[in-house]
Amino acid sequence: MNDVFETPPVLEVQHLSYSFRKHRALLDVNFQVQPQSLHGFVGPNGAGKTTTLKVICTLLQPQAGNVRVFGLDVVHDVKEVRRRIGFMPDHFSMYRQMTVFEYLDFFGAAYGLSQVERDRIITDVLTLTDMDGRKDDLINGLSRGMQQRVSLARVLVNDPDLLLLDEPASGLDPRARIELMEILQELRKMGKTIFISSHILSELAELCDSVTIIDRGLIKYSGPMDDLLTDTEEHPAYVLTLREAVDPDPQEQLQALAGVLRVEEVEGKPAWSISFDRAMTDTNNLLRGVLDLGLPVASFTEDRKHLNQAFMDLTERGVRT
Repeated sequence: MNDVFETPPVLEVQHLSYSFRKHRALLDVNFQVQPQSLHGFVGPNGAGKTTTLKVICTLLQPQAGNVRVFGLDVVHDVKEVRRRIGFMPDHFSMYRQMTVFEYLDFFGAAYGLSQVERDRIITDVLTLTDMDGRKDDLINGLSRGMQQRVSLARVLVNDPDLLLLDEPASGLDPRARIELMEILQELRKMGKTIFISSHILSELAELCDSVTIIDRGLIKYSGPMDDLLTDTEEHPAYVLTLREAVDPDPQEQLQALAGVLRVEEVEGKPAWSISFDRAMTDTNNLLRGVLDLGLPVASFTEDRKHLNQAFMDLTERGVRT
């Protein structure tokens, strides 16, 4: 008989509920985050994301249920939990008249690090966030994207095992967003577990390996990102992109493949979105059929607009109050 030891979750939320007077923010919320995962926490504005994060960060106490971080209770083991986490809020306050180095040094001292330790760690986090050339600049003179990097560097000063990021890409331009996501991927390779709250599923679709969707304080889905479409989309779709346009148009040939339900041309490039019946074929057989047609395939990828559709299917319309 083989003993199988399951790795305990980094974060475990059980039956969590919270209300602000008559407004219910969370109701019986349950989900887990596994070690060294990049977990997305997604929901419309007002869904309960920030309230959940504040409970996890020990800034609010659960009114019902419990939350454990590395097996530590967020109510009874506050100091130990805070040593293991790093929280980057959406609307962060910064001491803008400090230089970047002074700001990080201040927080390093608050964590009880010696000057030697602070100098080493600050050098490391500035290098990681590509801010080492700006360490003597005043924070007030930095762009929003640069300030976001400094805020992330501050979160890393105490070398946390779990990073909790609330809308980390908010207000960033496309390049800054991409660069931030690259930093997060590097942190994951270093063994960190990263929990990212956002209201934009497509922003996290390629970054995260797991996701929890919340709406009106209720969990609508929690699990692997790859399973999201399986659970919510009866007829998945893939986008076929060719290296070059071909004549004649292959749409009719694609439509004739086994299991294909619908083929739609993607405007502006030689590409088609192919929807298929999962009960009649699978992705491998569909791709095999495409290759048998002799088409110059450049890529065959999941149609990301269907992730957005899955999000819309799981959440309700209307303004959150």
